[in-house]
Amino acid sequence: MQLMTVSSLNEKIKSLLEATFLHIRLEGEIASVTYHSSGHIYFSVKDERSTLRCVMWRSNAARLKFRLEKGEHIVLEGSIGVYTPRGEYQFIAVHIEPYGRGALALAFEQLKKKLEAKGYFAAERKKSLPKYPRKIALVTAAGGAALQDMLKVAAKRWPLAEIRVIDVLVQGETAAQEIARGIAVADRLGVDLIVTGRGGGSVEDLWAFNEEIVADAIHAAHTPIVSAVGHEVDTLISDFVADLRAPTPSAAMEMVLPDRNELLWSLDEMEERIRRRVREILRRKEETLRREEEALRRASVLNRLQRIAESFDRQRRELLDAMRYRLSRFSEELTPLQARTQESIGRLFERKESRLTGLQEQMRRLDPRLHSREGWVQISRDGRRISLENLEEGESFELSDARVKVTARCLKKSPLH
Repeated sequence: MQLMTVSSLNEKIKSLLEATFLHIRLEGEIASVTYHSSGHIYFSVKDERSTLRCVMWRSNAARLKFRLEKGEHIVLEGSIGVYTPRGEYQFIAVHIEPYGRGALALAFEQLKKKLEAKGYFAAERKKSLPKYPRKIALVTAAGGAALQDMLKVAAKRWPLAEIRVIDVLVQGETAAQEIARGIAVADRLGVDLIVTGRGGGSVEDLWAFNEEIVADAIHAAHTPIVSAVGHEVDTLISDFVADLRAPTPSAAMEMVLPDRNELLWSLDEMEERIRRRVREILRRKEETLRREEEALRRASVLNRLQRIAESFDRQRRELLDAMRYRLSRFSEELTPLQARTQESIGRLFERKESRLTGLQEQMRRLDPRLHSREGWVQISRDGRRISLENLEEGESFELSDARVKVTARCLKKSPLH
């Protein structure tokens, strides 16, 4: 019996296992999984009775389309490897796919679920598209048929739009990075709208639009984005994240651009409606103007003055008629009144003439010149005439006739009888 060291035994086991199990397919359920910072994936698979440790090195892990998750049923392709320092063996996976379905389908569902949880598909974050975009950026392959189709539709429907083309790869290993970069560049151009997409193809051909980096770029953009990838039956992650999903690139341009012919028809109809409306408004305004003019004419100062003048003339005629009537009545009453007045005046004149005659006679009798006969004098005191009876003894008085005035004193007063 040959004596062997531990190392030599492990080496022989390594050579035997790795030569025997050089390329095998393995089915199992993921029992545990660890994504290392180095890029390697360490995991284990199991069935009802056993567990096997596995590893996928970074170079192969980078090409993995979906994420390994505990409990996932998978199929692995690879070989057995032995780590001789510890005498441990493990399965080195070079390709992994879900059991019973494709890896791309699983990757699509996983990313869709992840982005939906992050709110990328929420309706409230969708941006509204401008009705009449002036500048549009097309993020697509410059040499693709999809671009020509979009340009033809744009020229036919709305030639006023300015089109900017951001040339990117839409298929291949670096396509997702280029599409994301193109969206970021278009977002900084100040355009009104971004359309990203390509024509139809296989799932692998369209896969760049299912990458998370493209979804992140669409979500981060401030400009409204339309996803137009493949045909109507194709649904991709970019369709869910974008603000609008178009079934084809051509349909995208039809959806975002107004139809100039339809707009011209609408303008013609609008013009005719405006004309009818203006005519109706003018007709009503003319009727209103006529009513207001008539009301103004009735309420004008000239009309009011005319009505006042007519009223004044009428009142003047009524006053004159009333005055004539009153004067006629007064004339009828005036004749007997004049007779009575003349009669009264006559009697008054007679009385006054009689009184005047009496006064003249009295004046004639009282005239000092008539009493200036010899021996007749007038007696006065302090300028007032008095009689001898009113004199007191020792009182001074004046005696005057028509020619002489004498001042005297009463020495003694006695009656004649």
